[in-house]
Amino acid sequence: MPDLLLAAIGYGGYISIIKFLIFLAFFFGWLPLLTWVYQDARAIETKTVFWTGIVLGAGAAGTIIWLVIPVFFVGMLLYLIVVGATSLAYVKHRNSRVMDFDRVLTADHIKSLLVSKEKKLEGFKNFLFITANKNEVPLPEPRTPDFFGYKTAYEILSDAIWKRASSIMFSPTPQDYKVAYYVDGTALKQPSMGREQMRYFIRFIKQLADLETKEKRKPQKGAFRIHQGENYTEWEVATAGSTAGEQVRLKQITQEAVLKLDDIGLMPEQYEQLNKFSEMKQGVFIISGPNKSGVTTTLYALLRNHDAFINHVNTLETQPSNKLPNITQNIFSLSDTGTTTFAKKLQVVVRMGPDIVGVADCEDVETAQIACTAAKDGKIMYVTLKTDSVIQALAKWLKFVGDRNLAAGTLLGISNQRLFRKLCDECKQAYTPDKELLKKFNISAEKTKVLYRTGKVVYDKRGKPSTCENCQGTGYFGRMGVFEIITLNNELRKALTQTKSLSEIGMQFRRAKMLYLQEQALRRVISGTVSINEMIRVLSASKTKKPK
Repeated sequence: MPDLLLAAIGYGGYISIIKFLIFLAFFFGWLPLLTWVYQDARAIETKTVFWTGIVLGAGAAGTIIWLVIPVFFVGMLLYLIVVGATSLAYVKHRNSRVMDFDRVLTADHIKSLLVSKEKKLEGFKNFLFITANKNEVPLPEPRTPDFFGYKTAYEILSDAIWKRASSIMFSPTPQDYKVAYYVDGTALKQPSMGREQMRYFIRFIKQLADLETKEKRKPQKGAFRIHQGENYTEWEVATAGSTAGEQVRLKQITQEAVLKLDDIGLMPEQYEQLNKFSEMKQGVFIISGPNKSGVTTTLYALLRNHDAFINHVNTLETQPSNKLPNITQNIFSLSDTGTTTFAKKLQVVVRMGPDIVGVADCEDVETAQIACTAAKDGKIMYVTLKTDSVIQALAKWLKFVGDRNLAAGTLLGISNQRLFRKLCDECKQAYTPDKELLKKFNISAEKTKVLYRTGKVVYDKRGKPSTCENCQGTGYFGRMGVFEIITLNNELRKALTQTKSLSEIGMQFRRAKMLYLQEQALRRVISGTVSINEMIRVLSASKTKKPK
């Protein structure tokens, strides 16, 4: 009889060892949670006793419920609900009191738990920030405000460099910050950034550029460097206050080589026209175009086309874009406005006896008249004007000079230009153009069987999009100038003095085989260098205005 009784109450008859181990695992898992809540509540300076008591009470109540409920797994579920709900309530409370980078159970926090510490820091190894004072910035301690700013700056700038961005614009809104990269002169929208994240980023960037971190209204400027392995880039920081918040612009400072005349995008016949100026001894050539159309690059290329060892070459500029070897660059700054004017400074430059002078941004009567007189006295004068066409530039120049005979007698020619993005040679795609489109642009359908456009997204075998490594998926790589140019001969100069109507002068230019900008752009479209959409985008941005 005793043997039968012992057999009935043998090991495992009333308690399942597996259920007992599960119970112990959850119970002892709750104890570290209780310790963390106590230590964390003290660290963030919230109600330590209150929250520790809440979690302690929830754990005790959940344990009792679990033991009382006869169905084991129902009791376990109720335990998890009680303890989990209380824990999540504390997490929500503490996340509202701490900074973004210190929040727990967020998507970023969960991702970071799945990545080893070595892998997290791997990307920073070949990336180094250099301050304005030329000091290296060490990697800050993880989960600190400085680390959060460092990490954000690293992610933005490494991405911008890879995408060939020349500048980055951060524009505040009431909700967040809009971000745009400028690649090949065009703004590309990027994902928005939260205002709190931007606060740490701006603070870190200001420290790099040696700017006042607490000043958020007055404009500030500075610079810093980034080293990536053996390569380095220098960035200019510009900040300014606005009603919505602090605006920030990062602009890459590049020391690009000054282009030669045959590198700026001229057609062969245009190059021959402008190359002849290197043999001339006097006259005015006008380089025109709207803002950011590359007129300064063309000015520099024309100046470099003269032998600087034989000729004395000078410039007068308000803001030089680059250093010109063996050429004297004179700068008209804001400090000069109290004692002299741009025109008077040009007069000083001319009296120094140069053979060739480049005048950037001629925007007043006196400057134009001095340039015209200097050309009459035996100097080559290159002058830039802000206009949308050759005819507009001519009208503006005649108005400035005032004397039509003097203007016509010294004028060598006029150019007008735009910058177009070039199609990426690695991913551009050929297509058969629509006949109606060809007809609209007066293109021969028989001679033009194929045009080119930006490449479509290519997917690999796994269905993932494959990005072109050359253009980073934009479809374009680099820019080129497209020009309409007229060079004057005696017949055209005579027409300038005798013809009062600009439309008639325009007809004379057409008889001299001058092609308009759209016609020159179409030649680039047909050759496969420029897409027709890019041509429409650029030309519609600054439609040619008819002169009065």
